[in-house]
Amino acid sequence: MARIPYFDTAKATGRAKDVYEKLPNLNIFRMLGHSGDMIDGFIKLGNAILIHSELDPVLREIAIVRVGVLKGASYEVYQHEAISRKLGMSEELIKAIHEGPDAKIFDETQREVMRFTDDVVKNTRASDATFNPLAEKLGYKQLQELVITIGFYTTACYFLETFDVDIEEAGHKSGVKLPGMQD
Repeated sequence: MARIPYFDTAKATGRAKDVYEKLPNLNIFRMLGHSGDMIDGFIKLGNAILIHSELDPVLREIAIVRVGVLKGASYEVYQHEAISRKLGMSEELIKAIHEGPDAKIFDETQREVMRFTDDVVKNTRASDATFNPLAEKLGYKQLQELVITIGFYTTACYFLETFDVDIEEAGHKSGVKLPGMQD
């Protein structure tokens, strides 16, 4: 159960009101309403990561789910496992994210993303051992997108866990539709 009441989105004003007109009815967004116009920046950065990033969506979701697993954020894991499925990721691949970078199903790049994500979450600064292979493989732009993704979703996990945001009831339609998602 959430630690504070969810925000009444009908009471939103300013930029927050404009944001709520476009958002799906998810508890994370309902909780964010107490932050006022800050929700606008949060949503813009989240959309930049999910919609405008050049990082492969499967690699992105591997990193996001892994952050949620490492931070113990069940809401984040739940939501992004659903997104992963809609992207066509197998249950075996999703399960492997929980196991860690040495799971046999990962290809080389996926394994490197897992190791890098673990390194950044645990140590803040990635070691040369996890940084260099991805810098070479992904290039600077996608590597920076990956770091921003890890950081944003770490913040989201802190928010979700601090306020005990509830997972939506079974059968709830999130309305989230990203490029590459299957219906």
